[in-house]
Amino acid sequence: MFFLVVSIYFLLSCGAAWLIFFPDGREFVSGIFMRVSARAEKNYNHANQTANHLLGSSKTVLQDKCRQGVHFIKGNYLLVLAMAAVLLLPPVLAWTFSEYRGLDGFETESRTVNTQIADLLKGEQLVPPAPLPPEIFSTVEVLQERPMLSGASRNWDLLNLEFRQRLLWVFKEMREKHGYEMAIIEGYRSPERQNQLAELGTHVTNAKAFQSYHQFGYAADCAFYRNGKLVISEKDAWAMRGYELYGELAEAAGLTWGGRWKLMDYGHSELRKPGVLGK
Repeated sequence: MFFLVVSIYFLLSCGAAWLIFFPDGREFVSGIFMRVSARAEKNYNHANQTANHLLGSSKTVLQDKCRQGVHFIKGNYLLVLAMAAVLLLPPVLAWTFSEYRGLDGFETESRTVNTQIADLLKGEQLVPPAPLPPEIFSTVEVLQERPMLSGASRNWDLLNLEFRQRLLWVFKEMREKHGYEMAIIEGYRSPERQNQLAELGTHVTNAKAFQSYHQFGYAADCAFYRNGKLVISEKDAWAMRGYELYGELAEAAGLTWGGRWKLMDYGHSELRKPGVLGK
């Protein structure tokens, strides 16, 4: 439909430019109007003869009106064309973009809706879990997997509201359906910290400042909490299975999961929005 509208607009624009900038075009259109005018004048003469018998004294008025109309078209054919284009374009656009609308109760289509996600987006407000002890994010095992993690922000309030609710729904499903307790290990990330991580190498991140959804509160890195410890490494079979389940739920919630990237980031998820990264 959009292509049809663009095509019509393009043709009208080309026609207008042709009339304005090319004398041959104006002569061609003028010739058409002359022939139409001649035929109209012939019909007018015929109508005038008939009017002589039917209208009597009123034929002068009709004759003047017809003659004025013919002369107006001859002298202002470009204006007439432009007016016709303006008048025709709105109904063409309306017809192009119109959709069939059935009466209530007679819909023929049905859609499968994830009721949990629908309720979530309608306003169900999930509450972030209680913060975990800071020391679990700075153990030797954790820092081997995630350098500089001790300085990361885990403040849920700095995340975009919609993204936060989707991620909390994933946490809830992971806990209730699969028995995994999850923890956010980094949410919002400042531009300065993003550049610091980028300087560590591409094995950490490929994104520099403002090239990551972390800077806008639309991304988070997550891991698992088991027996009082943070489990990040996918070398742990239990954690790897958790990442797979996490990825499925994240995608079901409309998030992008980092486990499908070339540089796989199993704990990462983000809510992509047009214009956030300038795209």
